[in-house]
Formats: sequence, C-alpha cells, structure tokens
Amino acid sequence: MQIREFQKLIEDTYYQRDSARGLAGTHMWFCEEVGELTRALRRNKREELEGEFADVFAWLSSMASIAGIDMEEAVRRKYARGCPRCTAIPCACP
Repeated sequence: MQIREFQKLIEDTYYQRDSARGLAGTHMWFCEEVGELTRALRRNKREELEGEFADVFAWLSSMASIAGIDMEEAVRRKYARGCPRCTAIPCACP
C-alpha cells in the first residue's frame, strides 16, 4: 500500500468523525497515541510496537487530511533527495 492509498483509507474510515472534532481535538488523540507508542518502546514487544506505530501513522494521516495535506506528496517533496539539509544519503550533516 502506498502512502496516498493509506491516507485515503483512513479518510474513508475516520474523516467524518475526525474533521468534526477538528484539527486541535484530533491532535490531542494523536498525542495520546504517541504516549502509547512511548510505553510500547519501553516494553520492546514487537507486536505491540507494530500496532502503536500503525496507530500513530493513522492519526498523523488523519490530521494531514483535515489540514488538506497529501502526505505522500509532502514526504516526496521534503525527503526524495535524502536529508533535506545536506541532500546526502545517509545524512552527512555535522
């Protein structure tokens, strides 16, 4: 699945509810998911980590949709040439 396809899936599933909550309210839910990811990182259990990384990405995608941002395009524009600062892969910034 491509990033754009995933963002569309999340829009189809959650956009109505998330957009009604607004960007600020949805951001609060996103922050809660980041906290759950933090706890999962401490426990270091792969299955739990996979689920929490997926949740964080889903909430991030939902916020991007509410803001009118195409995540795939945003990522491509910023990172297609490597590090946005030095353009190297891997990053060669000091």
